[in-house]
Amino acid sequence: MTVYNSAKGGAQILVVEDDPIQRRLLKNAIERHGHVAHLAENGRLGLEFLKRGNDQINVIVLDLMMPEMNGLEFLGALNDMGIDLPVIVQTGQGGIDTVVQAMRAGAFDFVVKPVSPERIAASIANALKLDQREAKARAGRKSRSSSITFDDIVSASPAMMRVIDLAHRAAQSNIPVVLEGESGVGKELVARAIQAASDRAGKPFVTVNCGAIPHNLVESILFGHEKGAFTGATERHVGKFMEADGGTLFLDEIGDLPLEVQVKLLRAVQQGEIETVGARVAQKVNVRLISATNKDLIEEVKAGRFREDLYYRLNVFPITMPALRRRKEDIPHLARAFVDRFALEQKLDRPLGISKDALALLTAYDWPGNIRQLENAIFRAVVLSEGPELLDRDFPQIAAQLPGYFAAEHPTLVVDNSHISSADAIAAERSERIPYEVSQGSAATPPLVSAEAPAGASDNVIVSTNTLGDVRKLADVEEELIRFALKFYRGQMSQVARKLGIGRSTLYRKLKDYGIDPDDPQKSAA
Repeated sequence: MTVYNSAKGGAQILVVEDDPIQRRLLKNAIERHGHVAHLAENGRLGLEFLKRGNDQINVIVLDLMMPEMNGLEFLGALNDMGIDLPVIVQTGQGGIDTVVQAMRAGAFDFVVKPVSPERIAASIANALKLDQREAKARAGRKSRSSSITFDDIVSASPAMMRVIDLAHRAAQSNIPVVLEGESGVGKELVARAIQAASDRAGKPFVTVNCGAIPHNLVESILFGHEKGAFTGATERHVGKFMEADGGTLFLDEIGDLPLEVQVKLLRAVQQGEIETVGARVAQKVNVRLISATNKDLIEEVKAGRFREDLYYRLNVFPITMPALRRRKEDIPHLARAFVDRFALEQKLDRPLGISKDALALLTAYDWPGNIRQLENAIFRAVVLSEGPELLDRDFPQIAAQLPGYFAAEHPTLVVDNSHISSADAIAAERSERIPYEVSQGSAATPPLVSAEAPAGASDNVIVSTNTLGDVRKLADVEEELIRFALKFYRGQMSQVARKLGIGRSTLYRKLKDYGIDPDDPQKSAA
């Protein structure tokens, strides 16, 4: 078995490592800190694991030197697939050139073998602090979004139309712009549209996520370094400012920039020149600066975490973007656009639409993770879709968080939140989630296994004895439980397998053994 999970609970960590000893050491270190380790022997198998629709992974630990597909090729493939996850790369060669190359390819952190359990745990903890759908707002999206214009921004709400109007005005000059708003509202999309509508259209658009770069590498990544500038600097590297020369530099999560780097950034904004690490003279650059933040920068200034002079230099033209829950009229338009895009990307052999009930369900939800969470939910539904349109039952994670949604079909069920997606779990940190209960005359769920079924019992009861009073066969109870789980989780096979504590291959085998039709679990397969 080449890819498997090892324990239950904690964050989901995918380890891509070809050395079996290193895999075992990393597995033990990860499990020691309460996380779940999924193991892949090489980059190709790691990608196959992610392609199967497993969007529960929180962090990837990646070896750079592997056969078939090395770590840098793996990072490039992640970018091409549009997967935004923090990636911790590890290698036996700790030179700065390798570090910079890996960071530019999209890595979040860098560790040198042999890595201690404490070091890998600390790196994972730092990665988990990031919004998982903001972790790599950089080169991976260029191919899909490099030519984005204001016409590509889907909007019907007055709040968003005001944002577009302000952004149009900002595009007519080169003044610094700060885009404010929660994670996932589409700040980079607006930044790219500003670039496309300005006289810098067609010039470089370089994205840097300031929160995803280790502090000791920020200066080198932004401003570059000369050969021999420090130990391990065997080659000259051009920084992001020079890469963006003549175009636009988008600094995402600007509030996470270290104070010592803020000083050099201030000089770049004020004088249009940068100081490359190890260089004797400053270099002139012509860069349009657009910054983004989900923090209140004024509060950061008051707390001493952000320079006041830099704040006033950057905050010349602030644009505040509304959360998706403040522009719900945009949700149906966004949902249709995402369905069309993902159906095309997945090369479906049939047209795919979205039902009115599904649109109503999506519009009713508040989307604490904003557009990125909606995008993730639509993508998952498209990948798993089988019919001509997406239905409300294709979004069980969303429906389970809307009190009363299941009342008509399941009047006695208690719905828990233990199966929410990774994107929803992140959003839960920002808005409290309360497990809810829908019942008829009872505050508790009927027991799952009962000695005998009471009169009028719901289908949430599995009887443990037969009509003769003897204990039923284990296989009979198992078959009934599988049928119930398929109905309860609306045929979502990954969810059913996970809740039953078995692998998907085992689940499919049992469906075949018991002759269960997964599309209609109350009937037997033909």
